[in-house]
Amino acid sequence: MEKENQIFGIRAIIEAIQAGKELDKVFLQKDSQGDLMRELLKTMKSHKVNFTYVPVEKLNRLTSKNHQGAVATVAPVAFHDLETLISTVVESGKTPLFLVLDQISDARNFGAIIRTAECTGVDGIIIGKQGAAPVNGDTVKTSAGAVFNVPICKVEHIKDAIFYLQGSGIKTIAATEKTDDSIYDLSLNEPLAIIMGSEDRGVNPSVLKIVDEKAKLPMYGTIASLNVSVACGAFLYEIVRQRQ
Repeated sequence: MEKENQIFGIRAIIEAIQAGKELDKVFLQKDSQGDLMRELLKTMKSHKVNFTYVPVEKLNRLTSKNHQGAVATVAPVAFHDLETLISTVVESGKTPLFLVLDQISDARNFGAIIRTAECTGVDGIIIGKQGAAPVNGDTVKTSAGAVFNVPICKVEHIKDAIFYLQGSGIKTIAATEKTDDSIYDLSLNEPLAIIMGSEDRGVNPSVLKIVDEKAKLPMYGTIASLNVSVACGAFLYEIVRQRQ
């Protein structure tokens, strides 16, 4: 964790939240007690800040300072409101293209995806508050700075975001091997949102049930899957090819 993007101490984190700082994640010591910790929990819940309980050893690795059982990371970018972003893109007159990342947890993969998204004209990236990779220094570096150019939305539930996209006239396509349809056989000239799944499990089965289409990439080798950032790039550039 980059020290300049770090806040430690219960009171300092409470004040940062109340001041409107974009906290990417808060780590709390397991079994922490006390009035101040309860105040922090109340503040985080009221502001919908993501937090995780961890052993004290992890907090001690994050900082040698007196952390009081709480360390937070400050997001280097401001997150966008989903409804406002979709409305803005739809009203712009262009053909919308969004990415939905379903629990992609590796910061370098996340950064590589953002970089490709910026190069292919993606209008926004949607991630969940739980289980998503942090927007940290690794993300910024791997994205080659593209993280500052592509709007990112953090949502409570990926499925709700997909329903909202669909209600806004945007077709949702999940990248999954659990289909017979190739991405190369689909028409990609309409408003789209591409859903990419986690590195180990792919798109959540509950998400697959609600998307409009499923598509896969042809595989000819002995390895059954691609790195998610590579697969994402293949999907996005097929969209670029069809829209030219």
